[in-house]
Amino acid sequence: MKLNRRSFLGTAGVLGIGAGRIWARSETGSHDKRKVASENRETISKIRVAQIKVYPDKGQMEVNHRRLNSILKDIEKEAVDVVVTPEGFLDGYVSTEKSVQKEDMIGYAIDPQTSDYSQSVSRWAKRNKAWVIYSCARKAADGVFNTALIYNRRGLLVGMYDKLHLQTHDHKYTPGKHLHVYESDFGPFGVMICADRRWPETPRTLTLQGARVIFNPTYGMHGELNLCMMRTRSYENGIYIVFTHPGQSLITNHRGAVVCNNEDKNKTYTVTEIDLSKAPANKGGHIVDRRPDVYKL
Repeated sequence: MKLNRRSFLGTAGVLGIGAGRIWARSETGSHDKRKVASENRETISKIRVAQIKVYPDKGQMEVNHRRLNSILKDIEKEAVDVVVTPEGFLDGYVSTEKSVQKEDMIGYAIDPQTSDYSQSVSRWAKRNKAWVIYSCARKAADGVFNTALIYNRRGLLVGMYDKLHLQTHDHKYTPGKHLHVYESDFGPFGVMICADRRWPETPRTLTLQGARVIFNPTYGMHGELNLCMMRTRSYENGIYIVFTHPGQSLITNHRGAVVCNNEDKNKTYTVTEIDLSKAPANKGGHIVDRRPDVYKL
């Protein structure tokens, strides 16, 4: 089974399936021609998702990078489709430290195009034909962002999602400016970071763009309240959400059921297979039966 899977993914990489183009909306709100073209491509229904579950060290980028490489070496044996790290994994989500000021964040941020850390992740993704959602602090001309870098199976950086909703220590970052959905060989997917999940508009916007699964790197709150929240977000949108926290690997499905909930401190990662063909997303359920004609202030 794994050999057939690897063979297929190799072919997909050569053909450029899942090139990661952003699905934009026109001013009228309809998807552009790229979505129509992508819908004619064969997609994978079942994907194996690896969630890294370990607390990184605050501000210790080299230490965290070595730890990531060690875990990725173990994951190589699993033949996974997607790897997701917790929020701010490279810098250890150092913004929570009171001693770190906003102007200090540049010292913990990277340029994904030139950083040895990000290039290493890119090579791993290409070598293992797997998507990687890699969280770090990203430096840009307009500030430092709390970012999830999105690498496709060929190791290409096809997207950068920046955290939108900033509170307390997150004000040390520059707020994100977009909610994009990305094309892949397993269909459209979205990314949101940590607190973004608290606003129902975040997953709803991604779902309306076609996402059947949302990858959610996080570092902060987890537990019973979060479990209720994630189950609700999945149920009301008809999607899978892959909540990836240093202390918890949680996946909720389109019916609001818990698919994975692992808090074992002895495990550095979990691998879970999910079937995206079961998620109605924007093709049924609550999305189709919405009443936007009366949702007005």
